[in-house]
Parts: sequence; structure tokens; C-alpha cells
Amino acid sequence: MDLIVEDLAAIDNKLSQRHIDLDPNGYFIIYLDRAADLIYAKHFTNVIDDRGLAVDPETGKVIPAKGKVDRTHTTVFSGRTAKELCVKILEETYPCPVTLLDHAAYLGREFVRAELALVTGQEYVQD
Repeated sequence: MDLIVEDLAAIDNKLSQRHIDLDPNGYFIIYLDRAADLIYAKHFTNVIDDRGLAVDPETGKVIPAKGKVDRTHTTVFSGRTAKELCVKILEETYPCPVTLLDHAAYLGREFVRAELALVTGQEYVQD
């Protein structure tokens, strides 16, 4: 069984390194509030430039993928489960802040990981 878990982790790690097209409607920062037993997803807008990079719509500066970024979110979503968050964001919000199917799939995967971390007490780090 350990070999299978290691194999699955290797597949996921490799796929995490692939190129992805960024959603022109923005991105989400996902985190847990363990005291409230909630998963949060802050939505930030962006613009995709001609190089395919996300830039701040106000400043035109490239938004770095790592490190601290001082930006104000547009909306905060919260839920107790991955499904609750997906319904709130993808079905109940108009206009939907997610425009790409691969972005929606990514969010679903991340929300499940966050939910599992919340339930098990494990650390959650967004991929």
C-alpha cells in the first residue's frame, strides 16, 4: 500500500509542475479557520497580459506566484465542506468568478484537500 501512495504522490507532484493557463477572472487563496471549522476562499481579480502572466488590474504589475502579495480581495467565500464551497462559488454566484473548466476542477480538488486537512487536523498548503 505504501508503494501505491508514493506512486500517487509522484503523479500529483509531476502534474503540479505543468503549465496552466490562468483564469482571466482571477484566482483564489484558500485557507482554513480551524476555530470556526471553516474553509475560506478569497477571490482576487487579475488581468492576463500578452505573455500569459497575471497582472494587478490597478497597477499593471505582475502578481508573483510565491511570496506575500499585498492586494485586496474582491470576495470571500466560506464553507464547511468542499461541496458547499463549490456550490456557493460555481452555482450561486453571478457572474461566476471562474471561467475556465480546469480552474473549476482545480478548485474542487483543493477544496477536498482543505476539507480533509480540516477534518484530520493535518496541515493544509494550497497547491
